[in-house]
Amino acid sequence: MPEVLSAPLVVEFPFTRSLGPVQSAFLTGLRERTVLGVRTSDGRTLVPPVEYDPATAEELRDLVEVAATGTVTTWAWNPSPRRGQPLERPFAWVLVRLDGADTALLHALDAPGPDAVRTGMRVRVRWAPERAGAITDIACFEPYESEEAGEPAAHTGEFSDPVTGIVAPARLDYTYSPGRAQAGYIEALADRRTVGERCPACRKVYVPPRGACPTCGVATDERVEVGPAGTVTTYCIVNIKAKNLDIEVPYVYAHIALDGADLALHGRIGGIPYDQVRMGLRVEPVWSEGGRHPDHYRPTGEPDADYDTYKELI
Repeated sequence: MPEVLSAPLVVEFPFTRSLGPVQSAFLTGLRERTVLGVRTSDGRTLVPPVEYDPATAEELRDLVEVAATGTVTTWAWNPSPRRGQPLERPFAWVLVRLDGADTALLHALDAPGPDAVRTGMRVRVRWAPERAGAITDIACFEPYESEEAGEPAAHTGEFSDPVTGIVAPARLDYTYSPGRAQAGYIEALADRRTVGERCPACRKVYVPPRGACPTCGVATDERVEVGPAGTVTTYCIVNIKAKNLDIEVPYVYAHIALDGADLALHGRIGGIPYDQVRMGLRVEPVWSEGGRHPDHYRPTGEPDADYDTYKELI
């Protein structure tokens, strides 16, 4: 039985965003151990605050300070915390309605076990020892027996050195298994060959293969070796250096139609100044020492391909 290929895969993107006046005040307040909400025209207090009323779309600016104590409205036990979650030991995810608020805030509750958590229990904020103006300034909630605090107090939302922007890291960790068609493609690359699969109906050759024709919807299993040379069909110039990618900018990333293929794949173009790359440029793969895929593609020295030979692959 053939080996089933699999590998860990991480998709990560740090998203940078600016903050409006309400969100800026909320996060700056957390840095100062102050929890702010926003009051709507009908008297409700929303925590976390939003800048527009979710019911009326009215702009909201009336900030109020609520208590750091509250009541659990619902919860779920997390027996196996994952990377980046608030606590490294098992904890409960809870929705907490802070005293003075009419909506609930999602965060972690530090509890010894699920038997110690219940809807209606009283809790308080445990502040992080070092705070920078983020939701993580609330390290978690912890059980706390107390009476419910009074009404929220008006707050100007003014702080020194306000937080005006944040970086929200988005990350997805999973195990990828390529399946029969792409496993064959990967195994061929280890031998410095590129293989696709031909559709039995339309006879198009897809590289990388997908196991089925996206046009006809029928399974593909006839393997076809293509390339190694190909034609640049379109390209872009990259001017922003990627994290953990040791390539100096600017460089060119292109769609390349390998000879014999009916689908262009993408690859980096090297061996030529970035401003001389062009549509129709004939290229060939360059393999690094011990590499399992081409490091980049370079010009072959052949005349450029005629536009009519690749226009359907753009």
